[in-house]
Order: sequence, then structure tokens, then C-alpha cells
Amino acid sequence: MTDKADILNKILARKAQEISDRKAFKSQVELEKLLADASPVRGFVSSLQNKLKQQLPAVIAEIKKASPSKGIIREKFNPAEIAQQYQQGGAACLSVLTDVDFFHGADEYLVAARSACDLPVIRKDFIIDDYQLVEARVMGADCVLLIVAALEQSALISLHQKATELGLDVLVEVHDEQEMQRALELDLPMVGINNRNLRTFETSLLTTLKMLHMVPEGCFVVTESGIHTKMDVTFMRDHQVDAFLVGEAFMRAENPGVALSEIFGD
Repeated sequence: MTDKADILNKILARKAQEISDRKAFKSQVELEKLLADASPVRGFVSSLQNKLKQQLPAVIAEIKKASPSKGIIREKFNPAEIAQQYQQGGAACLSVLTDVDFFHGADEYLVAARSACDLPVIRKDFIIDDYQLVEARVMGADCVLLIVAALEQSALISLHQKATELGLDVLVEVHDEQEMQRALELDLPMVGINNRNLRTFETSLLTTLKMLHMVPEGCFVVTESGIHTKMDVTFMRDHQVDAFLVGEAFMRAENPGVALSEIFGD
């Protein structure tokens, strides 16, 4: 890995090559033929909203083996087992990493996790092409991640529209106020605020708080990164942030579902 400031560009360059290779193996036309057999979508946004209506924390629990900044996070890695533990622990939704090169993810992990539980699943990857949206729908994803920092505005708008047409929910992720302004050009029921600085990889929960005033009524915030303890959860909920995407704190635990219930339980 080169300088941290270059990691996103490095990932996106590799992602473009990966998509090219996948298209050479199976064309988008061939892939789209498989849409007819895709399993019905489970409502990702509605699952989160159901928790929020009950005044419960809405947790997107992440299945992640590794990251560029931390290396291998979990050696014993069974996506189906983890998915079941998360459901038992009270998760609203799952997030599954499918990026191979930087996060040690796989499409098969998403398929296995979703098949093992009843929860909706987001495909966590670096989406830059329509092809990946069709892939996501075919493999059973219910939602996809669009990272504002990774996309020009025209691409962000186009990919959001295509995902919606495919029946997928979309979590649009931002890191700062400028990205939030871009995200809010879309009609969003939810927006993800990542507390990790893309350039330094440092996290601060204040990142979420300083953008709350920008979020319109009818759109809820998912806070991402930096949630490790009950105190972190209490801090966010005291500021009316009740939806969370958490991975590392769970992945380092013996039983991720128990860790979830301990951090987010009463």
C-alpha cells in the first residue's frame, strides 16, 4: 500500500480493471438475463425504519474479514454463521464486503450470509459501473453503497437511478459537507456519514454531528466507523442519531452477535 492519501485512487483503478475482466468473462447482456431468477428484494430501508419507529437502534452489522488500514481483522471467518449470530443479536440489516483485493471479500460471502438469515443485505463495494449493480441484484443484494468521494456527480446520479430501477435501496456515503451537498441532490431516505477521514484514516464521531443540520426531514442518518462501545452508542443516540453501520467492533469478538447485543442492548 502506498501513501494513505492515494488508497482510494488505487482501489478505484484496480476496481476498473476488475470490472473489465468480469465483463470479458460474462457480458452485461448475459448477466441481465439472470435478473429474472433473482430472489425477491428484502426491504433494507424499511427494515431500518421499523427499528427506528420502535425507538430502537437500527444496526447494519458488517461482515468483514480485513481492511487496508487494519489488515486481517477476523481469522475465523464463516459468513453464514456470522449472519445468523447477527440476526440473533438484533441487527436490522447486514453489510457484506465483496471487494476482493483490499478487503478480502467475495461475492460468495454475500450469497452465503443472506441465505443463512432473513435480514436484508447491502453489497459493500466500490461501485463505479452499472455492471456492478446488476451483479449485486443477481447475487441477492437488497441495497448497494455509493461513495460520493469515488464518483463524479453525473455518475452518482446515474448509478443511483439505475440501482433504483433494479429495485435496490441505496446507501449514499459522505465524508464532509461538500459531499453531503452533492448527496442531497438525490432524493434520499437515508444518508451514510463515514466518520473516518479518507486521507488520514483517523475517526471522529464529531464528523457525523457537524453535518446533522444539513440533513432534511424525512431522511435519516446512518453513522459509520468509530462505534466501539456503549458510550459511543449513547453519545450518538443523545444527538438523535439512531442508525449505525458497525463492523470492526463486532468482527474482533468471539461471537459477533453477542457483541452487538452487548453494545446496543439496554
